Amino acid sequence: MGITGFRPSFLAGIEAIRQARGARLARLAGRRLTGFAVVRLAEDGDWFADCPVVLDFDGVQVEVCHAKLDELSIGWDTIDTAAPIAGWDWCEFTPQWSDRDGGLESFVGRALHEVSLLEWRPPTADLAAGTVAVEFAFDDDDLRIANGLDENRIETGGVGPGYVRHRLEL
Repeated sequence: MGITGFRPSFLAGIEAIRQARGARLARLAGRRLTGFAVVRLAEDGDWFADCPVVLDFDGVQVEVCHAKLDELSIGWDTIDTAAPIAGWDWCEFTPQWSDRDGGLESFVGRALHEVSLLEWRPPTADLAAGTVAVEFAFDDDDLRIANGLDENRIETGGVGPGYVRHRLEL
């Protein structure tokens, strides 16, 4: 993707993700969200949801990226959002890091209470069944980075039916 420092390690399935990343995610509780970055296209400002969503919790950077129908990469402190994104010769648009997004700005400055993994388990057969979202719970609102079927999807507010919550604890 041309993102400096981005070395995704994709996992699939709730147990694999919880085992590999759960404890470190749980340790974020109590920290404040101090910043974020997403990739936008310079020409029209559209969010390029294939690229990682970067959240900064008091100096600990979490990098969340979904791929394919069921893969999730959660990285730590590797992406340099100050560096330009290069190597997009295949695209007519110019990607750039941005710290503006209507769904994330309202969370900056808030203390994180807990982190959960949400497993999509709909009551009927569904192509997305088994995908895992990361939920960040703040005082009066929640932020989720979910699988948008081969890209990231940012959701806020209460979680809908079909998700099974797996609270992460130390």
